[in-house]
Amino acid sequence: MAITTRPKRKLRIMVVDDDLDLCDYLTDLLTEEGYEVDAFQSPNAALDKLKNKVYHIILLDLKMAEMNGVDVLRSIRKFDSDICVIILTAYPAVDTAVETMKQDAFDYIKKPFDNEELKEIIERAIQSKGLVVDISKKVCTEIGSRVKELRKKKNLTLKQLANRAGLSVSLISQIERAESAASIATLTKVSAALNTKMETFFKGI
Repeated sequence: MAITTRPKRKLRIMVVDDDLDLCDYLTDLLTEEGYEVDAFQSPNAALDKLKNKVYHIILLDLKMAEMNGVDVLRSIRKFDSDICVIILTAYPAVDTAVETMKQDAFDYIKKPFDNEELKEIIERAIQSKGLVVDISKKVCTEIGSRVKELRKKKNLTLKQLANRAGLSVSLISQIERAESAASIATLTKVSAALNTKMETFFKGI
């Protein structure tokens, strides 16, 4: 049985928009997608919250009565240069787009927006920022590292281990480089060939 588990950690999104209806709408939409969402109509309240709670993505409106989005973004960058900020605006303009990009905004979306477009941009931001931990890849990397370490401790070449396990050299090499997810049947053969228990490959992962 191949290792296919791919859980994602809970990602936190902050919405900053003085439109209550939009805040409620985005909260419902993104919560359904599995995100933890906090919405703020007050930019100052949002900035205060950012100082004591970690968020991964911010959806920020540009035109707000209390403070405009560009100033909010500048304030965010004073204490967090890396957080992903996606700009939402019903009043797109070249100068504001340029200014937000100077402050490293990830993207600039015109209201009203398409739900699927927003979801795609958020997903792209997640991938770009490395916010999702692919557990299956991590497991494959760790197993590959342990197979290689044990093989070298026993002074075995790839070919020797492959012969002992009744597997191809190519497959062993792919497992060690985490290019292939080893099945349980394959790992059983490898553990027997290395004279080690199967649990050695998974312990502590």
